[in-house]
Amino acid sequence: MFVVLSAATLAAYESLLGATTTPEENVSTTTTEVVEPEQTDTPQAETVEQVCVISRFDPIMRKVGAEEGCDWRLMSAIAYSESRFIENLVSSQGAAGIMQIRPVVARHFNVPVEDIDDTETNIRLAGMLLSELDTMLRMPASTPNEDRLSIILASYNAGIGHVLDARRLARAEGANPNSWDDVSRYLQLKADPAYYEHDAVQCGKFTGSGQTLGYVNEVMRKYNQYCNLAS
Repeated sequence: MFVVLSAATLAAYESLLGATTTPEENVSTTTTEVVEPEQTDTPQAETVEQVCVISRFDPIMRKVGAEEGCDWRLMSAIAYSESRFIENLVSSQGAAGIMQIRPVVARHFNVPVEDIDDTETNIRLAGMLLSELDTMLRMPASTPNEDRLSIILASYNAGIGHVLDARRLARAEGANPNSWDDVSRYLQLKADPAYYEHDAVQCGKFTGSGQTLGYVNEVMRKYNQYCNLAS
């Protein structure tokens, strides 16, 4: 069962749910060379589950994704963006592992901080966080999947507080709070005092929209690529 926080704590909690790495340290902007999995002939007797088509972490991603209710290919795309699948990566702020999980996330889910170095635990915490964000955002079932995932990813990167602010601004001005196009536009407008001082805003000014939009675009591009590779 996930913890759904009250509005009074969202401003504080949004830093927990924000980017596992800051814009300056996000490894998605590095030039780390990634060796994609080699395409080899696989005996017909092997099932899809036995074949690693995205990374060597496919079995763990599939397992955790099924248990936490997340698309394992989306989690793989996040791992690519966050760490390029490097297990022992640690940021200057202590975000660690393949999913670049911060200690505060582990504490939130009552997981010992030292356990974030374990790859399966690292991936599971990311899955738990994604599921909690989905619950807290309360988007209707009719929301198109691309919009829903993009808004969840923005919350994962920027903090759910800023995303909720953007959705409230969209609603206040007659736009669609469940459209990524509209939400991303209001995330950008949150750098303008005419918007971040609006009564609908609870988390103040936001200047990281460029990094967040780039993050969402990169992860969604990789996710779509992975969807073409694996089911």
